[in-house]
Amino acid sequence: MTRSVPRTRRIRRSLRVSGGIHRSLRVSGAGAAVLLTLSACSSSSGGDEDAGSAGSSSKVSGQVTVFAAASLKESFTKLGETFEQRHPGTEVSFNFGGSDSLAAGITSGAPADVFASASPKTMVTVTDAGAAAGEPSTFVRNRLEIATLPGNPERISSLEDLTASGLKVVLCDKSVPCGAAAQKALAAGGLDLTPVSYEQDVKAALTKVELKEADAALVYRTDVRAAGGKVAGVDFPEAAEAVNDYPITVLEDAPNPGAAKAFVALVKSAEGQRVLTDAGFGTP
Repeated sequence: MTRSVPRTRRIRRSLRVSGGIHRSLRVSGAGAAVLLTLSACSSSSGGDEDAGSAGSSSKVSGQVTVFAAASLKESFTKLGETFEQRHPGTEVSFNFGGSDSLAAGITSGAPADVFASASPKTMVTVTDAGAAAGEPSTFVRNRLEIATLPGNPERISSLEDLTASGLKVVLCDKSVPCGAAAQKALAAGGLDLTPVSYEQDVKAALTKVELKEADAALVYRTDVRAAGGKVAGVDFPEAAEAVNDYPITVLEDAPNPGAAKAFVALVKSAEGQRVLTDAGFGTP
């Protein structure tokens, strides 16, 4: 089909992986039945030539599927729109979620071209399985902030304040990067915290605060910024002990490796880095 205006979509397809983890990818129209056909037909011959220039619009076409950590949602969506405009005939489809679940999906055979993780440890799951094409590279860093209700009615000013009796605090699950970072920060402060819930990704943790189901959550500063006035952010010194590096890689079985390389090149380009730093990410 021909579209007058390219548009970023996210693909959802029901995906069940080991350990009982369930994740969904968006599928529109004919969905999964045509996904592999589209990807196979669009495999680019551009290779490294396209990857070397984020501004090139030649020899890149078809669909590129990106599995990315939930904290990258806003910035990667913007970069996906830029990519489609720069490469007419392309379509970027995203699956955002907890890095551990995304990695499990990839190693279980989910079709994807690019993986961007919120921690090197999660990326190792993919590289150890031989699912990465080449060596992943770190493209940004992120650190934690305390997200509170607007106006910070509980007057939270430190990590220790989260341990106050009666305060409802949400953390990411310990198995996902934002949860692992939270545990490092708490350990650095010598603090013990029992949350009211553990969430499977950082967006889910933040939503608990936005819906006033929690008084505070430990999330990334990028997510606090993306939420705008829905939450307030509180910096704390222990966050410096729990900075997460974000690696990205083209996948070994990428259906469209040429477009995958071009997308990674855009993410790592000066333009891509501006979008990411504007979102609150730090440089490697």
